Amino acid sequence: MKLHALTRAAIFATLSLSSALFPGTDARAEFVNFESGHVRPLALTPSGELLLAVNTPDNRVEVIRVADSGEFVRIAEIVVGLEPVAIVARGENEAYVVNHLSDSVSVIDLRDPTLPFVKETLLVGDEPRDVIIAGPNHDKVFVTTAHRGQNRPGDPQLTTPGVGRADVWVFDADDLRADAAILTLFTDTPRGLAASPDGTRVYAAGFHTGNQTTVLGFESVAQDPLVNVAIDDGFDAPGPPEPTSNHEGVEMRPQGLILKYDGEEWRDPAGRDWSPRMRFHLPDRDLFTIDASVSPPVETASSTGVGTILFNLAVHPVSGDVYVSNLESQNHVRFEPVINGHVAESRVTIVSEDLVNPVHLNPHIDYSSTSGPASELAQSLAFPLGMEFSSDGSKLYVAAFGSQKVGVLNPAGAVIERIEVGGGPSGLALDAQRERLYVFNRFDQTISIVDTEQDKEIDVFPLRYDPESLAIREGRPLLYDAANSGHGDSACASCHIFGDFDSLSWDLGDPDGDVEDNPVVRVEIQGGRPLQDFHPMKGPMTTQSLRGMQGAGPMHWRGDRNGGADDPFSEEKAFMAFRPAFQGLLGMDEELPESEMEKFRDFILTVQYPPNPIAPLDGTLTAEQDAGKAIFDSNGSRSGIGGDGDECADCHALPFGTDGRGSFELLPQDMKVAHLRNLYQKVGMFGTAVPTIEKDAIFGQGGSRLADTPTPHLGDQVRGFGFLHDGSVPTLFDFFRFPLLPIPFSPFTFLDQPGRTGVERVEELVEFMLAFDTGLAPAVGQQITLTADDLTADPSIRLDRYLLLRGRADADDVDLVVHGAVGTGDDGGRITGLLYTGLDDDNIGRFQTDRVGVTISESDIIAAMNAGVIVTVTAVPPGCGERIALDRDSDGAYDGDELAAGSDPADPDSIPGSGKRFLRGNCNGDLFLDVSDAVHLLLALFSGDGVTACTDVCDANSDGGLDISDASYLLNFLFLGGAAPGSVPECETSSAECVDEVCP
Repeated sequence: MKLHALTRAAIFATLSLSSALFPGTDARAEFVNFESGHVRPLALTPSGELLLAVNTPDNRVEVIRVADSGEFVRIAEIVVGLEPVAIVARGENEAYVVNHLSDSVSVIDLRDPTLPFVKETLLVGDEPRDVIIAGPNHDKVFVTTAHRGQNRPGDPQLTTPGVGRADVWVFDADDLRADAAILTLFTDTPRGLAASPDGTRVYAAGFHTGNQTTVLGFESVAQDPLVNVAIDDGFDAPGPPEPTSNHEGVEMRPQGLILKYDGEEWRDPAGRDWSPRMRFHLPDRDLFTIDASVSPPVETASSTGVGTILFNLAVHPVSGDVYVSNLESQNHVRFEPVINGHVAESRVTIVSEDLVNPVHLNPHIDYSSTSGPASELAQSLAFPLGMEFSSDGSKLYVAAFGSQKVGVLNPAGAVIERIEVGGGPSGLALDAQRERLYVFNRFDQTISIVDTEQDKEIDVFPLRYDPESLAIREGRPLLYDAANSGHGDSACASCHIFGDFDSLSWDLGDPDGDVEDNPVVRVEIQGGRPLQDFHPMKGPMTTQSLRGMQGAGPMHWRGDRNGGADDPFSEEKAFMAFRPAFQGLLGMDEELPESEMEKFRDFILTVQYPPNPIAPLDGTLTAEQDAGKAIFDSNGSRSGIGGDGDECADCHALPFGTDGRGSFELLPQDMKVAHLRNLYQKVGMFGTAVPTIEKDAIFGQGGSRLADTPTPHLGDQVRGFGFLHDGSVPTLFDFFRFPLLPIPFSPFTFLDQPGRTGVERVEELVEFMLAFDTGLAPAVGQQITLTADDLTADPSIRLDRYLLLRGRADADDVDLVVHGAVGTGDDGGRITGLLYTGLDDDNIGRFQTDRVGVTISESDIIAAMNAGVIVTVTAVPPGCGERIALDRDSDGAYDGDELAAGSDPADPDSIPGSGKRFLRGNCNGDLFLDVSDAVHLLLALFSGDGVTACTDVCDANSDGGLDISDASYLLNFLFLGGAAPGSVPECETSSAECVDEVCP
């Protein structure tokens, strides 16, 4: 049936309203997918009586009693922070949980394991990953975090050369509110931790530690005497190695070159030495030894050459050797056809004092062919994560995340057995007394129970509830499943680590490829000729994140994955264009089925960026950031190219910093305008042979003067890749001051102004860009735990933080939830969820309880705290508050009401009463309120399509009628903060049709 014109117009207006307000994302999604990587998802208490498991998507910890027979009985659950990824038990009565998104550690009281509660929340640096208990008395809590974050005291010195980017926070377990000691390690963002059996030594490893590769930009590589004179380091660049043209003889455009340090010199893929042009060292410090017997603990040693991407650590119980599960990336190999089928190697590296011994987990693979037989794939182990030693050290169990297996290794690292388990094994816990190994399966949200005598899975225990959508659950394996590769050892996650990047650059050009048309649309302010066609030899490109692609248009730095000339901005079509990579890069012997690629697409477009850890939590900007924003929002009084009245946002369109268009960047290749949301992640490379502009002049009046040459050697640095498409620009400051040699002049010319130099203005712009909005407010995820002592503390630092988070809820930046035993009557003693609904007339905060129609105030919470209740406050993404605090399974029935009625709040098919569900406004019957409900209603009104028997459910404004005002009411709620349609837990309307199964 053709739609009436009014129908089409109404639907178009509906969709336009939603996309204009919130481009590329559902602003109030009930679940946000951050794809956080597990580090230590399982922990046994020392007695083996309790198994603790993180439920990452449900932000909970499940407490499981392990019977002597080995039977599992779930006895409790406890809400913690957002994205829990690691847990450790301290004795029988206490556990520590790392909340990756909340930048916190939840301390759980387990004295009564059937009634656990969060007794304290430790605030730590950005994106914590692992936690262990160590020290001679096992009374120190070690936590790995990035060297940044709003909870971190002091200046992280993001723009200072030679500063480590990894922190280890150390807390006194007997005085958790005392200030933590912070050790900064000279490596990139850290991940894994381990301790010696006596607790005196702690081992910490970086995460993206690199492999001593770096990139020289095209200027440094060019065989141009004038450029060599401008760089002035006494080195005559020989230009790029052959081949320099494709099979048709079309010359590639000037490009950079990846170098690898061989222990003495920096060499390119042709073996040529470029050392004189290198202006920094990459010491590649991977694994650090910390003396935990002193206070504060101190670093005593480090090891290099462990691996490129380091996952987890384990200490041999007898020898004390440290085992590190890792990937070794092959990014120094030039061209995709050469690297095809051999992208990265999964390894376990054994570190014994000064000896570093990497052991390949898949020595059976024949890499001389891009793909192997099924028997080869069946033996492979991909993405080794969690590790556990047997008590005598004779066996090391390794969770192979991409292979649905646990590898059993001998002490030399050789694989002696493979155990089939569930999808995505990410963590292990060894129960020696029962001869059991417990395996957390991330894809399935299950725990495999393995008999270690038989090395066989004997049972599977499901976690209680997963709020993720079917698209997420079905599509996630496609990112990691190494069965979709030529040798069973690689996947997209080999480079896109947990859906992000690997901090490396790769030259995946193809000399046998053809030049292809470029349909990417040029930014409007440039006009003129179309963008350059895509040459197949594109040169080095840094791995881009798979986060936040919805709404950002074409993909890859050049936009060469796009929807074609007819639909160049389509992310859906752009991602489908990666399908050939399963054969061309991963070595698969046949095409990935299109239906599987569609699942991958639907999943990956849900993955979002976390909040920016540099921007202030209160939603403001610092003075320097604000000044930088003023420059970004205007032309910044810039001169020359990049100025002349053009605002930064004319190309770097808000809110992402890109809208999917391309531009002429004064570089050899045209690029899609890059987004700006993850610049803070790229800090750590300093030093370049190309001098920056020292003094600017207006373009056309003599050019500019370069800084002194040769540029200084800056010594040891953390990273080998920085900014720009190839990672060749060390810092954002360099980006804004780099010259176009050999003239030289700068595309960004910031002249001095009265009272403010051009250099100061560039520094301000850098500060703003490091704090660029990621799409979620900085306060999202942040927490605080409050006790009665905080009510009278002076100064009341914790109350101030609560008020800050409440203020962000008032500003609609976050939903604010509270958990604690604040219920009365039948709910007394039960940990209940509360959702902040706003201030009343007396300026007192009010909260909806998990009982329909029951609200309480801050005064009620204070009274409960004075009676001994401890509460934890969490700022969650907008739209997630009701699910997290009130209606866990999003079935329209609140958790407290379900418990009282005997139904299951973690089962959407179990609800009070008749089992019928009535969610006002849910016109399409999927139990979610979103724009599709408005579209469904409009279809029903104007075309006769989609009419439901239960018309009352579409009556969003509850006026007893059904018309376009209901669609307006629903849209006002979804996108403009209007009142929500009313909801009741069961179908209670008078309409006879509403007892029919058609009723949602």
